Amino acid sequence: MNTPHPQWIVPDWPAPARVRALVTTRAGGASSGPYSSMNLGRRTADDPAAVEANHAQLNRLLPETPRWLAQVHGSTVVDADTLQDIPQADASIARRPGTVCAILVADCLPVLFTDRSGSCIAAAHAGWRGLAGGVLGNTIARMPAQPADLMAWIGPGIGPTAFEVGDDVLQAFCAEAPERKSAFKPLHPGKWLCDLPALARDALRRAGVTEIHGGDLCTYTDAARFYSHRRNPLTGRMAALIWRQ
Repeated sequence: MNTPHPQWIVPDWPAPARVRALVTTRAGGASSGPYSSMNLGRRTADDPAAVEANHAQLNRLLPETPRWLAQVHGSTVVDADTLQDIPQADASIARRPGTVCAILVADCLPVLFTDRSGSCIAAAHAGWRGLAGGVLGNTIARMPAQPADLMAWIGPGIGPTAFEVGDDVLQAFCAEAPERKSAFKPLHPGKWLCDLPALARDALRRAGVTEIHGGDLCTYTDAARFYSHRRNPLTGRMAALIWRQ
């Protein structure tokens, strides 16, 4: 396999050596304009030839073609080892070496998982709807390891100083768990700043995962490195990927 672009992100977490993970950034691709340059979103209005060139470049770094999902901001988890198509789902798990779990993001949080022995992996797409719907808990429940043996890494997503939401989002998280209100700061009547990484950490801990890393990279404020749909609706998508050697 080739070497990833130097501006792409390799998670800083104590995963076993057999577990490999990667998050692409804007850098190193063939796309131009608002999609410059490593856009991997096939459902954007980017030049399809450029998007396919970007996918080809990424695939050269991987043991197999990634098992992509048709993400719908839900909480469905699938087994990537057995996928034959692209299902509507927002997380996948794998046990077989070579299977690449993959999600696309441009503000929603990518959350990657492995167990301490490196026997299983998972990737979850965690925007506010998916988090409120339980996508992280569902992912953990599907993994063939005890939650206490898992570790999670939260990748780049919209940060707590940039994610303005309404009362509906506050209620989605706090109606049954009022203590989650600590993740919301009042901005003006009916509007709040939401700390999405804090809500992800809360969901992980509630599901029994105590070893949590990452969560400090903001897609909205770092326009040079990251796509952000909230910052610019006409934008590309980054990929978060994890696999076992």
